[in-house]
Amino acid sequence: MEKAKFSSVRYIFISSHLYGLFLTIVTILSILLTIHALFSPEWLTVRSIFLFMALYTIIAAIISLYTGFKSSSTMKQRLDAMSVLIAQYANGNYETKIHFMENDELSRIANELNELGTKLQNQVKSLQRMADEKSDLAKSAHKAAVIEERQRIARDLHDAVSQQLFALTMMAEAATKQFDKKPALAKKQIEDVSIAALQAQTEMRALLLHLRPVHLSGDTLKEGVEKLVVELEMKSPINFKLTIADELSLNDTIEEHVFRIIQESLSNILRHANATEVDLTITKRAKELFLHIRDNGQGFDVTKDSTRKTSYGLKTMRERSEELGGTFVVRSNQDEGTYIDIRIPC
Repeated sequence: MEKAKFSSVRYIFISSHLYGLFLTIVTILSILLTIHALFSPEWLTVRSIFLFMALYTIIAAIISLYTGFKSSSTMKQRLDAMSVLIAQYANGNYETKIHFMENDELSRIANELNELGTKLQNQVKSLQRMADEKSDLAKSAHKAAVIEERQRIARDLHDAVSQQLFALTMMAEAATKQFDKKPALAKKQIEDVSIAALQAQTEMRALLLHLRPVHLSGDTLKEGVEKLVVELEMKSPINFKLTIADELSLNDTIEEHVFRIIQESLSNILRHANATEVDLTITKRAKELFLHIRDNGQGFDVTKDSTRKTSYGLKTMRERSEELGGTFVVRSNQDEGTYIDIRIPC
């Protein structure tokens, strides 16, 4: 922190003034001592030389500090403004602009940054226009998508729920055979049956999320999400905390993408997180939509490959966010839950 502070523009200006002061002092002192050594004038004594240099050093140091501080203020303000502008671009706010009255290099860089923001904003509009066109094409190919989704869910049912039900059958038969001879063992096997049944039930609920309509069927995003959460609260032990702005003015494409992102996220939570609490927040500030999803589940290491299905779900959510020109950030650690933050220009 201290190292960064003393490498700032302001301290660079001050240090340059002090360095110039040092060179001036050395030069003047060398001239006065040379005159004293060669000519030895009565008015120029060693004592007067060092008294003059001491007074000059003190006064010049104060002036150097003051002028260095003042002259760097304008430069620092302009650099800070450019830094804030770049941060705004990184957050997806491409409408921000800065203007400097001076006609110098920094003004030229500021103008180039403004042009970059305009180009990025146009690219976002192009992405959203492409998303609208893609949505129209998706509706025209709805039948093919439904068939593909059914095939995928059939595979998941076979790979997960069907195998779990088969294991339940085998464990139940084994417990029945041991019920009279070894009741303690039979009790343990029945407990395993209960755990496996709960896992199969959770897996089935997650798969049922994907059987919901792809479109909101005339509902607003808020209405669709509220219905989805009410349904899940009735069928799962998870406690949901839902915060959605009352008035969200969004086009159909953004609403459908965001709704599918929420569906995919909740499906991942049901299948993999073992969470008991989920916070879901949707807000809109200025011209950006913010989506925050948090659970208190078991989490995972985002730096390593997670399970195949979890990775697929996160990849799908990221692709949907980027199709709208948005940003997707996921944060998670083992036993610390998972946080998903999405920002979409709108």
